[in-house]
Amino acid sequence: MARTPGRSCPRHYRYSPAVFARAADLEAQSLYIVGGLYGNPFALEAVLAMARRESATLVFNGDFNWFNVDPAGFESVNETVLQHAALRGNVETEIAGEDQGAGCGCAYPEWVGDAEVERSNEILGRLRETASAYPGLRARLAVLPMHLVAEIAGLRVGIAHGDAESLAGWGFSQEALRERPERAKALLAEAAIDVFACTHTCLPVMQDFATPRGTALIVNNGAAGMPNFRDTHFGLATRIAGAPSTQALYGARLGAAVVEAVPVRYDHDAWMARFDRIWPAGTPAVLSYRKRIAAGPGYEMEQAVRTGARAGAFSRAA
Repeated sequence: MARTPGRSCPRHYRYSPAVFARAADLEAQSLYIVGGLYGNPFALEAVLAMARRESATLVFNGDFNWFNVDPAGFESVNETVLQHAALRGNVETEIAGEDQGAGCGCAYPEWVGDAEVERSNEILGRLRETASAYPGLRARLAVLPMHLVAEIAGLRVGIAHGDAESLAGWGFSQEALRERPERAKALLAEAAIDVFACTHTCLPVMQDFATPRGTALIVNNGAAGMPNFRDTHFGLATRIAGAPSTQALYGARLGAAVVEAVPVRYDHDAWMARFDRIWPAGTPAVLSYRKRIAAGPGYEMEQAVRTGARAGAFSRAA
């Protein structure tokens, strides 16, 4: 069967949920998981400052590139991110490789329109042109792992860009978790994980599940480099630590740890100005993303929070 660029993903994107049932790759007292930076340098500055304030570990779990098609922006974002633990998303995988058959590698589901898919393929093409001038960075991106296991305060945390089966999987999207929660629950059990932290699908969600290990969570941060809720100007990162943050918008306590969605409060005006310089009117990034970057998507925080008393859940106004 022929691959449709942007709709399908290569076989090498896939892995078994059982790969997460391993010893932890890293241990931390406080961990920030930063998915979907999308080349926003001001959001990158913000998460670095957040981590410094509490000596936290950072994991960038893919798609830290996207809008940064300018050479200086591409080099700066990648050189900075690669000083920390990082996973490759579909964007990094595609700009590091030579096979263009997957397009952007997003594996978009049917509810995403064809025009949106085509524009994403065009954005990836622009980014690939920029990346071609940096073979050393491309080689470093190519060898980044697709998944990671962390341990924080006794919690086993599986970190992936997409879901428990694919680097570009949509099984942990807010839509799939609403419509097919039983599949997510089965994946949590097979992976022997207490928390799955992911991104890729651009809208955040935190949902709890009863598993043989006890209460487990799937937390998707949506995007660190773009607004995630209507009429907001900040991104989101996932924070897991022994002590709660006063900045968290919502979260849950599991055992001795808290799992939280924390705002990434970057310089919105500076990012808008930079975005508009790099992506003039009529370009694919403007048509697909500018409205969201300016004022957020049509999505409310209440839609993202799907946790109950069994997970010690909490939320507060944005």
